[in-house]
Amino acid sequence: MYVGFDIGGTSIKYGVLDETGAILEKSAIPTSYEPAEFYQDLLTIIEDAQSRHTIDGIGISAPGIVQKDGFMLTAGAIKSLYGENFKAVLEARTGLPVAVENDANAAAIAEKWIGNAQEAANYLCLVLGTGVGGGIVINNQVYRGAHGMAGEFGWMVIDQLPEEGNIEESSVNKKTAVVGGLIRLYNLAGAAVPGFEPTQDAKEIFDRAQQGEALALKLTDQFLTDLSVGLINLISCFDPELVLIGGGISANPYFWERLQARLTITETRHEAINYLRGQTIAPVRPAKLKNDAGLIGAVYQIHQQLHR
Repeated sequence: MYVGFDIGGTSIKYGVLDETGAILEKSAIPTSYEPAEFYQDLLTIIEDAQSRHTIDGIGISAPGIVQKDGFMLTAGAIKSLYGENFKAVLEARTGLPVAVENDANAAAIAEKWIGNAQEAANYLCLVLGTGVGGGIVINNQVYRGAHGMAGEFGWMVIDQLPEEGNIEESSVNKKTAVVGGLIRLYNLAGAAVPGFEPTQDAKEIFDRAQQGEALALKLTDQFLTDLSVGLINLISCFDPELVLIGGGISANPYFWERLQARLTITETRHEAINYLRGQTIAPVRPAKLKNDAGLIGAVYQIHQQLHR
């Protein structure tokens, strides 16, 4: 048995999984941005799992640039965890082997193991959450780049640059992430609307759009347009067989209905891509494992490490 953690900017999903990737138990807690509390939260979960199961190892998926030794060069939106080494700390505290993987890479690995990429050798996996992470698989191998930062799709700039200041305001992270993009922009725009009720739930925004709320329709339409632009850029650069989208929003049928419609419009308006539609332009599909992909991929890594 393994304990898996999928660390996000808002919450930490965790569970106990077996060697086939089946989730026996799972839950979630808010993410602590204070390192001592963060580690204590993980240790409490591990100790609780050990009281009921024989735990052979720990798998962690986390946002940011993960070095081979588990050192977190960055940690996505969790800036207080930049420079931490999850592997070294938890191995020292638990005596168990630990594997750490970038969250989007973990999702891509999970989809290859038991998800929607089992038949694909070249594919991309996007995780839409606090930011936008990416996993790149080329010839059945995760491509990490020279420094482990390949797949930071959220850093791509897709809009007109601001006159001054941080140009990341025009990035995929600020436009097409769920928390850092859609929710943030919706609440900012809503602040000027009398009687507006802010929300931290993307499903609520899509529900309001489906019910005809003008602001929600406008913001979700721009969100889907920006996401579609990002997708055709990635398809053009990598020529994948398949693009998978994970994260909590990937389970929303209304999101998928509107994304496919917007993606079709965006692709057909691009002359070169439109010519290749149905021939070489990769389909965009939901990750089969949805919000569990990071958890499962994290455990796959430690399972492989122990059974080489």
